[in-house]
Amino acid sequence: MEKATYKNSGVDLDVYAESMSRLPKLVSRTFSPRVLRLDGGFAGLFQLNGLSKDGGVVRKYDDPVLVSCTDGVGTKIKIACMTNRHSDVGIDLVAMSVNDAICCGAEPLFFLDYVACPKDDPDLLEILVSGIARACEEVGCALIGGETAILSGMYNPGEYDLAGFCVGVAERSKIIDGKSIQDQDLLIGIASSGCHSNGFSLIRQVVFDIAGLRPDDYVPELGKTVADELLTPTRLYVRPALSLLEKFGANDGIRGIAHITGGGLVENLSRILPNGLQCEITPDSWDVLPVFKWLQKLGSIDASEMERVFNMGLGLVLVVRPDVADAVCDELCHMGLRNFKIGRIVRKET
Repeated sequence: MEKATYKNSGVDLDVYAESMSRLPKLVSRTFSPRVLRLDGGFAGLFQLNGLSKDGGVVRKYDDPVLVSCTDGVGTKIKIACMTNRHSDVGIDLVAMSVNDAICCGAEPLFFLDYVACPKDDPDLLEILVSGIARACEEVGCALIGGETAILSGMYNPGEYDLAGFCVGVAERSKIIDGKSIQDQDLLIGIASSGCHSNGFSLIRQVVFDIAGLRPDDYVPELGKTVADELLTPTRLYVRPALSLLEKFGANDGIRGIAHITGGGLVENLSRILPNGLQCEITPDSWDVLPVFKWLQKLGSIDASEMERVFNMGLGLVLVVRPDVADAVCDELCHMGLRNFKIGRIVRKET
């Protein structure tokens, strides 16, 4: 009788060791003086105040509050697997959590990833973690740990799943909770880069099942292939948002921030509004991206369904004091971010 081994069951520990050996060089480039190195340990260490071991100065917080977020990439991963294009889904993973964290006015501190796949693939893992690390570098967030789960029998060959976990920090006095939002505050929408990471079950149904398109098909309305459009990574809003908060003040000039994900514009804005207030969106006040018009036509999707599922071209919305709205828009333009005044806050009718 043949002896049972872990390798024969689908998990090769030698290949796993090869995968792990490729990651330190990727994650270490995201480290700041706040990261306390614990080579070979079972956890990641991060300090809020004081000096690091190497003498680097660490920002001091008077009354810090930790902010945590978690999310995944969803079925957008299926398109990455169809095309064998995995370099940017790690950006999506980071963006979906850190963009949530800044809605509270929090500075993302560190990130953890979870990669699950049917068998170890050192090349694939390196590509995925490289994308995660690039996004962490862009937002100033340290990638201090993660988990690679080899789940034989759970996924089809070539498939995988990703999850991410972000921890940020905010001064208690500067936490944005929407309570300072007032009647007649203005709404400024910041352009998205595309579909981001929401609605891909509907997207895949429309594009591949209903329309019968292939990932490499060229779409004249978009000026690119199906895959190039749908795999465009989620925009990272952390640095622009933190800069605006520093300049205009949390709960003063910037009174609310909403990340526009599943649920669309109105549902995500309603999450941050105090009782008695609602948003009044000005129709046709921003440029709906071509991809959404294309999807709607391709699948004969009702306008109400589009607005509930997709961001429709706005990835982040700021609620701002009216007298600083023009200055905020100018600042965003200087950052290279298209933005639009899309409406205002009004009292609910009784």
